[in-house]
Amino acid sequence: MTSGRAGDQVDRPGIRGVPPRVLVLTAAVTLTALIAAVVGLTLPAGLPVDDPLPPPARYAIAVAVLALAQLARLRFRAAAGMVSISWGEAALIICLYLVPAGWLPSATLLGAGLAWTVLSLVGERRPTLEIVRIAASLAAASALAVSVTTALGRPMLAAPTPALAGALVAGSVTYLLVTAWLGGVTLGLRHGVPIGPPLLAALRGKWLMFVGNVAVGLLVVVLLEIDPRWLLLLPPPLWLLQQTYRHRLRVGQERRTWRAFADATAALNQLDERGVATAAVTGALTLFQAELVEVDVARGDGRWRRYRGDPAGGLVDREIAEPAAAEPDEHELVRPLTVGAVPVGRLRVRFPRSAPPGGRERDALAAFGEALAAALHDAATHRELRLVTARSSYEAVHDPLTGLVNRVALLSKGDQALRQLAHDHPVALLLLDIDQFREVNDTLGHAAGDQLLRLTANRLGALARNGDLLARLGGDEFALLLTSVPVIGDRTAPMAYALRQAREIAERLAAPTEVAGVRMSVEVSVGVVVADAGTADLTELLRRADIAMYQAKEGGGSVAPYDSTRDAASTDQLALLAELREALTVDDQLVLALQPAVDLTTGAPTGVEALIRWRHPRRGWLSPVDFIRPVENSEQLGTFTRYVLDKALRVAADWARAGLDIPISVNLSARSLLDPRLPVEIAEALRRHKVPPHRLVLEITETVVMSELEVIDEVLATLRSMGVQLAVDDFGTGFSSLTFLTRIAVDELKVDRSFVIRMVDSPEAAAIVRTTVGLAHELGLRVVAEGVETAEQRSALAELGCTAAQGYHFFKPMPADKIGAVLGTLLDEARPNVFPLRADGAS
Repeated sequence: MTSGRAGDQVDRPGIRGVPPRVLVLTAAVTLTALIAAVVGLTLPAGLPVDDPLPPPARYAIAVAVLALAQLARLRFRAAAGMVSISWGEAALIICLYLVPAGWLPSATLLGAGLAWTVLSLVGERRPTLEIVRIAASLAAASALAVSVTTALGRPMLAAPTPALAGALVAGSVTYLLVTAWLGGVTLGLRHGVPIGPPLLAALRGKWLMFVGNVAVGLLVVVLLEIDPRWLLLLPPPLWLLQQTYRHRLRVGQERRTWRAFADATAALNQLDERGVATAAVTGALTLFQAELVEVDVARGDGRWRRYRGDPAGGLVDREIAEPAAAEPDEHELVRPLTVGAVPVGRLRVRFPRSAPPGGRERDALAAFGEALAAALHDAATHRELRLVTARSSYEAVHDPLTGLVNRVALLSKGDQALRQLAHDHPVALLLLDIDQFREVNDTLGHAAGDQLLRLTANRLGALARNGDLLARLGGDEFALLLTSVPVIGDRTAPMAYALRQAREIAERLAAPTEVAGVRMSVEVSVGVVVADAGTADLTELLRRADIAMYQAKEGGGSVAPYDSTRDAASTDQLALLAELREALTVDDQLVLALQPAVDLTTGAPTGVEALIRWRHPRRGWLSPVDFIRPVENSEQLGTFTRYVLDKALRVAADWARAGLDIPISVNLSARSLLDPRLPVEIAEALRRHKVPPHRLVLEITETVVMSELEVIDEVLATLRSMGVQLAVDDFGTGFSSLTFLTRIAVDELKVDRSFVIRMVDSPEAAAIVRTTVGLAHELGLRVVAEGVETAEQRSALAELGCTAAQGYHFFKPMPADKIGAVLGTLLDEARPNVFPLRADGAS
């Protein structure tokens, strides 16, 4: 088995382009073969005395057999060259029987050299150095094979036995492996590729022929031993076997070629020129087993770019002049790449000198070139489409005159910037309008007006800081969004900062300049609005800044802040209610925050207050202060109340299933009590969730209880008759805290946090708490202190007789999935001193 020469590499030094490493290998193998030949000839021949054939005749027969085995070789393409497989193993076995084993290295060197010289003269032109390398490689392999065989037996003129056959097979395997390895190493050194692929390809193509070679060799030995005349019957079967080998190799080669063609054309499915060209180079190297592939790409602007690769994995690309038409030599194929009549490039494939292209390669190159041309055309079309799309996208969000972003982009990018900031981070929006801009247009012309707008845009761009967003809204209006407003404890600091920035901008813009040959000063009116990032979107900020800008124009100054008292059409609440309507249709925005109240004596939980929080997708976390008042004044109050009650009762039902008998409290709006259907809706919710009525506590304010509307009394009475408990929230802050309890029966009083916070230092606040606790004892009501934040406040409440409290000192509000474990722990740790939910004469 031998590797074909893969062609000259002019960029590598050596004899006739042969790499130095291949020269070293050739010299080493040749020296080994010569030594083996000389040593073998000096060994005793061991021929019988009565041998009918003289030694020269036997030697000549061996040379002839070994030469014939090489002449009858088969070839197929492998990585970076052609691989030749021959009848070498059969010739080896026959010669081991016919001549002394020591003669085989020299006979192989002579026979293979003669055979490859003849092949070079009548067909492929091979350098003498290449023929020497092939003959030496085969001779070295035969020397090792002879060593293995003779170590296991003595085959010369010996009768065939199983042991002798095993020795001959072992020698043949050695010959196969050595020739395959030397061929793979030669290709690897020549092209800088791993030896694995050509080695495996050679073994894969050889294994069936190897088996046949061994069988034929053993058969010839048997026939020679029986009667040499039987050999006359062998030529026809051997010819058929040769054709079978050739057909199998051709079928395997075509199968691999079509598989490689499918992979190579599929890899061309790229969207960019470089991806297509790189895939084409890589695919063509594999498909054609080429030593060099060039893809020249013609671009729409007349430039050309060349992508060049070789089997070593190197890929380079560079700008080139338009390639001139040149006649390719016999070792390369060149195909122009066109789509219709439009040239898109050129494909050049250089084949190894030992494997020039044939008709099959020309057909494959034509088909591959068509696919490549279409892929390059598609990539160029896609590139143009990307450029057009990018240009259209840019023009859609940029002002064509100044290059600044336009109103659409400001709204989009501004809202995105607001969402990335903390909910309470201050931002400022400055809206600028050029004064007397119409006079400039009317007096100096529109070209002068455009020049003034570009000048203003350039000056604003120089003044904008990193992170600011500058836009031209249209006409003579510009907007500047400041996101890096300093965060200081003083609430007025952000507005003061924004006003300073606005005045500085107005002063810098007023610097004299020349427009259309006229020296002028650009004066602007600036409206300034400051807001927290989570409280308004850009549309609302622009509306407020526009109001402020007109306030600046009307006031005669250049800068004015937004004044909400002069804004009669705030849209923020409208937007908030619209967003709430969407929040009520999903389950992940309005969430419960649950805070337990604990017995100050036992530590056991006496109840849990359900607070609502809004996880707004843009504004961030909103507390009830941010949205309850607009909800109470809207038509969504009923839907909102039912939503919160449903969530709270769902949690209470989960507690019941876990064995936690603890009431849950829900705040009720004053307007909700005006709905006579409220008791029915609450009863239905209790039934749906299977929660006993006494486990629900509705917290109402004193102002509700003090109302004299008859419908409120009826609603409260119905709720109480159902078994629902009532609690008065923020007790002590109303106008008639001590008289309303005679009208409405309640179960619990909740001391307002303002008294609890001040009771340690304020005798008045402590007196109110003491009075409230005493009143609750007298009326048989529970009393809960709200807002307990310190151990000192807890101790003071206990001394005043308060039995339950809630606040950050005990627990912060927590999500529903965590409070169950907390309540269970509190119940387990509490001393056995649990008070009834509805007190009967005791708190």
